[in-house]
Amino acid sequence: MKFLENISLKPFNTFGIEVSAAYFTKISSIEELVESIDFSIEKKLECLILGGGSNVLLTKDYAGLIIKNELAGILLIKEDPSFYYVKAAAGEGWHTFVMHCIENNYAGVENLSLIPGSVGAAPLQNIGAYGVELKDVFFELEAFNITTRNIEKFSLSDCDFGYRESVFKRSLKGQYIILNVTFKLNKKHSINTRYGAIEQELKRMECTNITIKNISQAVINIRTSKLPNPKEIGNAGSFFKNPVIDESLYQQLIQANPLMPVYPSGNNQYKLAAGWLIEQCGWKGYRKDDAGCHSKQALVLVNYGNAKGQEIYDLSTEILGSVNQKFGVQLEREVNII
Repeated sequence: MKFLENISLKPFNTFGIEVSAAYFTKISSIEELVESIDFSIEKKLECLILGGGSNVLLTKDYAGLIIKNELAGILLIKEDPSFYYVKAAAGEGWHTFVMHCIENNYAGVENLSLIPGSVGAAPLQNIGAYGVELKDVFFELEAFNITTRNIEKFSLSDCDFGYRESVFKRSLKGQYIILNVTFKLNKKHSINTRYGAIEQELKRMECTNITIKNISQAVINIRTSKLPNPKEIGNAGSFFKNPVIDESLYQQLIQANPLMPVYPSGNNQYKLAAGWLIEQCGWKGYRKDDAGCHSKQALVLVNYGNAKGQEIYDLSTEILGSVNQKFGVQLEREVNII
């Protein structure tokens, strides 16, 4: 296999940031993955696995080895009276996987349509949208232990999923490389239209007998209308997590901001809309040189052409500070900063 030197990473991150990697390779098998890790050890390099490049902000040249995950394949491995069990390789595009499920009438992931990135990256942050999270359809995954070279299985409980969190972002960060994910998908369809504008969009589409394909198309329509296409404007989707606050702060904020969007999150906690908070601070549509905050969705930071990763990072820091000052809420970045 080839290990390329001083390669531009601009085509491999959806922000379109122009930085370079000291070394770069692509893998399409476990054997190639092992060879890549051996190479990084021999050269004493850090290595970074890159999937779709849709959840990273590259702020500087990478001095190590970038491994582009191109493991491929989607397979129905078993079924029972209620569920299909579908295994997808980590290098498959997430939306490609969702479309495969809809075409085969596997239900459960339709609300997660058009989320950028790869299957392997999805469990890392427990991706979610429109009332559904990855953990709701997760069965198990296989991951490569970098230290032992063993392939290990992780169950739902092993992954310890939280809101945009998993064990792979916390205690096991950097120790495993996800190889494939198996999903537990419904044979009996349970349509979820409770969240966001799905019901309104279905009415606009004049759907009567609603199917998972209709739900998927409604989500695609909504996301397309609200979120910029990375092929046209560099971005990584939602840059910040929606914050979860306690009862005391909720009561203070809702009294001062009765129109504030809020969603009960259990255990006397409440989830706020980060985009709304950012917009109230005046950032929506803001632009400084080529770094900006999108004009239709304040949750999305964008590269209008030649912004540096550090400029986008600095803008995000300013946004964090202003939201904390105005509302007393500390936002967290959802995007991984490299």
